[in-house]
Amino acid sequence: MSNHNWSFQTKLLHNESKVDHSTGSVSVPIHHSSTFHQFNVDEFGKYDYARSGNPTREALELAIAELEGGSRGLAFSSGMAAISTAFLLLSQGDHVLVTEDVYGGTFRIITDVLTRFGIEHTFVDMTDLHQVASEIRPNTKVIYMETPSNPLLKVTDIQGIVNLAKANNCLTFLDNTFLTPELQRPLELGVDVVLHSATKFLAGHSDVLAGLAVVKDPELGDRLYKLQNAFGAVLGVQDAWLVLRGLKTLHVRLQQSQASALKIAEFLADHPKVVEVYYPGLSFHPGHDTQRYQADGPGAVLSFKLADGDAVRTLVENVELPVFAVSLGAVESILSYPAKMSHAAMPPAEREKRGISDGLLRLSVGLEKVEDLIKDFDAALEKLPAVKKSENVNV
Repeated sequence: MSNHNWSFQTKLLHNESKVDHSTGSVSVPIHHSSTFHQFNVDEFGKYDYARSGNPTREALELAIAELEGGSRGLAFSSGMAAISTAFLLLSQGDHVLVTEDVYGGTFRIITDVLTRFGIEHTFVDMTDLHQVASEIRPNTKVIYMETPSNPLLKVTDIQGIVNLAKANNCLTFLDNTFLTPELQRPLELGVDVVLHSATKFLAGHSDVLAGLAVVKDPELGDRLYKLQNAFGAVLGVQDAWLVLRGLKTLHVRLQQSQASALKIAEFLADHPKVVEVYYPGLSFHPGHDTQRYQADGPGAVLSFKLADGDAVRTLVENVELPVFAVSLGAVESILSYPAKMSHAAMPPAEREKRGISDGLLRLSVGLEKVEDLIKDFDAALEKLPAVKKSENVNV
């Protein structure tokens, strides 16, 4: 590629892998090869064994590195494989600070696995920089961000955390799954490792499981690659190709879904049966101003709170359009129940402490006509009992 300063939208389509130089193919070849012939005993070629490197996987790794503004991208078999491998940069006796309403799978790896290897952790409200600063210890090596967070959409001041981390010689990790580099580019704000569940918006079609990591520092990239190669949780070539195909439509998908999400959030915020709505695009959301400063949009995921678990059951039984399922970021809208899905790994007491109540639902807005989605939710909400006005903070 030339050095033209193309827009992000154009880069999604025009990158190093846009054309296969040996055939002219405009689709990346899928190299179903587990091993590669070496033509010289003394000097091996670029590829030797597929766990260590594969041309199809490399095309995706190059693409995400360019889109995030990094020096190296790494493709993993799942988002949790990427996150877990990044945590293996830590050693016994190290300490990690983690945003308190982190994804349930991340909570599990931190509390159930890292603790067995002598790696300590503290969960903090990362919207409060003073609290974060007060919890940093001499052995704190990583500050882990998820912004907007899952499922309460809390917004962390990325540059504020980065400044604290650099002052205390810590690395910063950031899960960018909700926004993708289309809307938020954390490496440009000084973050060390950006992580993705590429299963979600990047691939976008509920047909692939994948994870990505991107770094700006080449030495850190080498360290992370050595861990990936050692543990072997790499992305298969068919899945890598599917993510590459999904990336081509990321801009149009996310822009439409985001526009629809704002309309749905505004509808829910005004509805008398809804207790509270969590979405950074709403002016009254606590992180609204920070989100506008550090990202190009609020994203296409929102959460809303109903009176209780019974209200959730009634709504889920009556909505017709959203898929009721785990996951997010797809062409179809997905309605999830964090208490029993994304955060089921978190003990009930820990969920409640974080505000992940039995009345909380998370909605990932897809590509359906927004008026149809609102009509569907409106009809389902009519089946719910009335909520006292005093309980609804948005009325």
